[in-house]
Amino acid sequence: MNMQVQAQDVLVVIDVQNDFCPGGALAVAGGDAVIDAIHAVAPHFDHVVLTQDWHTPGHISFASSHAGRKPFESIDVRYGAQTLWPDHCVQGTAGAEFHPRLHLPQAELILRKGFRREIDSYSAFFENDKETRTGLASYLQERRLTRVFFAGLAYDYCVGYSALDARRLGFDAVVLRDACRAIDLNGSVDAIEAEFHAAGVLLAEGKDLS
Repeated sequence: MNMQVQAQDVLVVIDVQNDFCPGGALAVAGGDAVIDAIHAVAPHFDHVVLTQDWHTPGHISFASSHAGRKPFESIDVRYGAQTLWPDHCVQGTAGAEFHPRLHLPQAELILRKGFRREIDSYSAFFENDKETRTGLASYLQERRLTRVFFAGLAYDYCVGYSALDARRLGFDAVVLRDACRAIDLNGSVDAIEAEFHAAGVLLAEGKDLS
């Protein structure tokens, strides 16, 4: 399918950071492979936004913050179930920096998320309580950007939640599948794709864009 990129479209690149790439604290398999795919599609867009996971030390989502707990276990917190992760993307650390090969100097906004110690943030639009907003929606609305293309890490978590929230907020949403990589924890890829289908999130490949 051919998809024409328009002036009101924006590319949102999710969390292409050292800790999510090979050698990082929470590495996504082949995570750095998204970079070339992102560089290939970015010239189609007049507008590019980057997100950056930006956790405090001792963040609630870290297994190390909960005695006797291990990474990838789930606990109940005030806003529901929370997967516990290895310490990652801690503010000011090398792991939190963008991958050095990612080169998008035209990006108009870098949005940091997950900086509140007591709440995790997957989506670029909301913290995990689904109430606390990041401000991205208002930014896009004020700039009259109405269709959001997503790329980055991880497909079945931060990319997926962002795309679903974009639809919930009234934006058109497209996930560039070849410019993402997944964690695939306990069937999370199948689950997010079922939600994409129900919400009207479109899946495309970089080669589909013109």
